[in-house]
Amino acid sequence: MMTKRILMTGNEAIAEGAIQAGCRFYAGYPITPQNELTAYMARRMLQVKGIFIQAESELSAINMVFGAAAVGERAMTSSSSPGMSLKQEGISYLAGAELPAVIVNIMRGGPGLGNIAPSQSDYFQATRGGGHGDYRCIVLAPSCVQEAYNFMGVAFDLADRYRIPVIVLGDGMLGQMMEPMVIHSLNRKAKGIEKPWALTGCQARKPNVIKSFYLKEGDLEKFNLKLQKKYRLIQQKEACYEGLFLDDAKTILVAYGTMARIAKNVLYKLREKKKKIGLVRPITLWPFPKGIFQQLSVQRKRLVALVIEMSYGQMLEDVKLCTDGKIKVEFCGRAGGGIPTEREIIKKIATL
Repeated sequence: MMTKRILMTGNEAIAEGAIQAGCRFYAGYPITPQNELTAYMARRMLQVKGIFIQAESELSAINMVFGAAAVGERAMTSSSSPGMSLKQEGISYLAGAELPAVIVNIMRGGPGLGNIAPSQSDYFQATRGGGHGDYRCIVLAPSCVQEAYNFMGVAFDLADRYRIPVIVLGDGMLGQMMEPMVIHSLNRKAKGIEKPWALTGCQARKPNVIKSFYLKEGDLEKFNLKLQKKYRLIQQKEACYEGLFLDDAKTILVAYGTMARIAKNVLYKLREKKKKIGLVRPITLWPFPKGIFQQLSVQRKRLVALVIEMSYGQMLEDVKLCTDGKIKVEFCGRAGGGIPTEREIIKKIATL
């Protein structure tokens, strides 16, 4: 039996992936380069008897997601960099109320309004919380259209498992590119999942309360300690990466998302020339897959890690923290819509 492959943009694949994963509530506000995602949701949500709302602002959209998540729905919003900045208060509220939700960011150039070209300059915002308070979001970074689709099932499952906001972090290149992909069901865990904490009405049980507000002295600190325990568990269990040619590599390329695709092309070209190049592609940006870097740091002292980003060195900081000065870490990056080319990366490798 032949598998049917269809052409979709990354934005459309994310939207369809969310629907197949059981998302039945979407609220968003238009912003380039993720508008195709919102438009796709507007069509498809009606067909699956879900709810689509084009909110009056990004602030409204994220707070609508809060409400839908509070009653147990699989809820989602999406935006691009400046719009994500507006959502940060609501994301902090989601984290503070321990509500599961999925937030998609198709990054564009910044700071400010910037431009609509692809960028990876929202890494700090996504992996460090972004809003106020000591909280984290799980962050997934797809590198192709098929992964953009597949990761939506993973995102909703993780959100429900840990009662946490999950960010799917792409960029304008991934959102706009069109590739062949396979649609398959991602809804294995959505049906019948129990959410005893949800606000479904008091039916012969003690009322549920969802809040992020603690006035009694000491209560907020206890709650924060609970969150930190959960975050440590996530770090232990959910860190994920792709590794290529790590056994003999003397230089490791480190890149995520669509930047990793360019890095892979460099990798294969240089391997054909007998160069000992490897690659680590973080799939979860938080929790960051620090274990593989610590392992490589112990095994090989003369290793060089070259971090490649569409930013001026944000993931670079995590790689340096993981390696703790035990291996050499170099950087190749551009921002503001600039994309490091294969030629630039190869030239940089030649200087290491």
